[in-house]
Amino acid sequence: MSVDPRTPIVQVMARLGRETQLHLDERHRHFKMTDKVILFISVLLVILACVNVYYVTVLYQDLNGIVDNMDSMYRNLSRVDHDMDMVAQRVQTFDRHIQFMTPITAHMDAITDIMPQLHASMSLIGNEMVSVNNDMEQMSGAMGGIAQQMHHMTGGMSIMRQNVHQIAGPMGAINPILPN
Repeated sequence: MSVDPRTPIVQVMARLGRETQLHLDERHRHFKMTDKVILFISVLLVILACVNVYYVTVLYQDLNGIVDNMDSMYRNLSRVDHDMDMVAQRVQTFDRHIQFMTPITAHMDAITDIMPQLHASMSLIGNEMVSVNNDMEQMSGAMGGIAQQMHHMTGGMSIMRQNVHQIAGPMGAINPILPN
């Protein structure tokens, strides 16, 4: 039997074709697997990108809030600075007023020293007032007597007036005759 010289070449080529096909199938399977892994990783990256965009948005809003808070804090600190200046001015004014406390204290000490003497003087004045009151009561009694005397004098004056009228009547007739 004779062997065809092409047979081993055909067998080698067939085997090489099968091996190549197996290799291609295996590569194709690896490519599909790699494509699935790449697709899965891409989906994960898209999800991660969405989450990152969300976090960047939240961070942006938080940073805007922080900036607004800092602006508000600056305005409030400016007001506090102005208020503190006013407080400092008031404290200076108060300090100037407090400096008057030393003379006031000295005057209060002098008043404290004078008060017992003033009390004694007031007691003397009180005693004098009692004496004046007694004198006034006596004078009031005397005034009653004077009032009676004045009443009598008024009565006398009234009689005298009538008498002058009676005398004036005839005198009035003589007056035109008398020289001035």
